[in-house]
Amino acid sequence: MSSSPLIAGFGEIMLRLSPDGKLRLTQVLPGSLRATFGGGEANVCVSIARLGMGSRFLTALPKNPIADSLITELRGIGVDTTRILRTDGGRVGIYYAETGANQRGSSVVYDRAGSSAALTPADAYDFDAMLEGVTWLHLSGITPAISAEACAANQALAEQAAAKGIKISLDLNFRKKLWKWQPGTEPRALAREHMTRLAALADVLIGNEEDASDVFGIKAEGTSVESGTINSAAYTDVARKLHAAFPKAAYVAITLRESHSADFNGWGAMLYDTAADTAHLAPLTPAGEYRPYEIRNIVDRIGGGDSFSGGLIFALNSEKWCAPAQAIAFAVAASCLKHSIYGDYNNVTEAEVAALVGGNASGRVSR
Repeated sequence: MSSSPLIAGFGEIMLRLSPDGKLRLTQVLPGSLRATFGGGEANVCVSIARLGMGSRFLTALPKNPIADSLITELRGIGVDTTRILRTDGGRVGIYYAETGANQRGSSVVYDRAGSSAALTPADAYDFDAMLEGVTWLHLSGITPAISAEACAANQALAEQAAAKGIKISLDLNFRKKLWKWQPGTEPRALAREHMTRLAALADVLIGNEEDASDVFGIKAEGTSVESGTINSAAYTDVARKLHAAFPKAAYVAITLRESHSADFNGWGAMLYDTAADTAHLAPLTPAGEYRPYEIRNIVDRIGGGDSFSGGLIFALNSEKWCAPAQAIAFAVAASCLKHSIYGDYNNVTEAEVAALVGGNASGRVSR
């Protein structure tokens, strides 16, 4: 573990447009939408910077005021943006997000075709400069899903990072609305082909049971996230099977979301230590039993998985939280808090996460 970790994330960041509150797009258009920025790997970099560790975001963005504003925001948060490639062509991708309520789930509409990140080929990037000083690289299954060019660039960067001895974390992040860039190939088959190559390079694999099933055909028996039935032994088996397929991985993290409704989720996770063949669950009761956080009145669940990844990477690279049981407790608490925050980014501090890990879940005013 480096004394001065620098975590880099590579991927597409987009303009997010959303109705206020829990209104639907058809209720507000024509009219006003709230504009923010977000994207899986960028969200991770923001989380890490907010928690107090060095992070760098890597991507391609056009030379226009939208991208200028995006970069200014990231820089203000503390994310290193100096290695972002500015392109003459392309655009900033957009996604429209509706926040669900009760039995109506949240939904996303993508408008990202022709973005700079989707159009830029691998040979346009200076990978050596992008990885200078980097100790950890975070990738996801979202960026390779948007285009053949983005997939190739993502893979090439991962291979160069691995050759330099840089640790790699990979969030499987299967998106069924993407992976459509090869006509005639079904999205799951295309994802499996390319994610198999990428996952072989990962030191930490992150996902959920659906990701493992959709991408690699690995399923948890006797469990139903929708009905709130969690069989921790089955998830340990999923982690073991992932490690058998991808032996480089030192850890496999699986998030455990119980979706009771759009407003009420149970939230926890497991971290499988492959060397010790041991699974660590969080959160735990004082008696050491797994009991998920009960997150009611959710403000925004988009970015919840990214906040988990950011918290886990931060913890594994810190002196205080790096033990597996502590790392998973920190990651779950960080992502629990994200559900109370609007937007993609998790704007919480290490002290706030530590308080929740320590049992301070009352939500009382801090004076």
